[in-house]
Amino acid sequence: MFKAVLFDMDGVVVDTEPLHHKAYYQMFNDINIDVSDALYASFTGQSTMEISKQLISHFNLPLGAQTLTDIKRKHFKTLFKRDTSLQLLDGVLDLIKDYHSNGMTLVLASSASMKNIKRIFKRFDLDQYFTAKISGADLKASKPHPEIFIKAAELSGNALKDCFVIEDSTNGIAAAKAANIFCIGYNSLHSKDQDYSKADLVVSSFGDISYHQLTQKFTTA
Repeated sequence: MFKAVLFDMDGVVVDTEPLHHKAYYQMFNDINIDVSDALYASFTGQSTMEISKQLISHFNLPLGAQTLTDIKRKHFKTLFKRDTSLQLLDGVLDLIKDYHSNGMTLVLASSASMKNIKRIFKRFDLDQYFTAKISGADLKASKPHPEIFIKAAELSGNALKDCFVIEDSTNGIAAAKAANIFCIGYNSLHSKDQDYSKADLVVSSFGDISYHQLTQKFTTA
């Protein structure tokens, strides 16, 4: 049976995608670029810095990646403060409590900035359940690079084979598999235009991956 679970955040723990979408498109408007839906969807799971670098290359922008990143994060911070309706995804708090109460180690591994991660954890009082948090924005490479999940597994204190990842994005699933970690793809109503074909298991309800359900599926002699 697995000993640790490595959670993505956006699209798994909380649906901040609408806020990110607004913040990104406000930034696109600020710098006068037209980003297609398909191009935007390809960014899912990557850090803002990595997305900024791709935008600069794609549109041949005379701006630095840090400048674009700062603009987007300023918009997101304002939107986050104003949005009092933001909630955890249905069933995820019960899942988090279930894993925690059964002795599993929980680590948050998100491409979001650490400031945004801390905002979410403070609003929903999640620190009591998680052993560690890691931000892809602080790493050299972004998802689909496996670095974030390799480091998250290290933070959990467990071998890769004893961990699993819960991800909702094409890039996140690719990162987990590149790290050679079992990956559960969470295909929710909030996840759009993402490829789950590389996930080891795909679910649309957190009830399908409760501790009891996983024990039945994966306990070995």
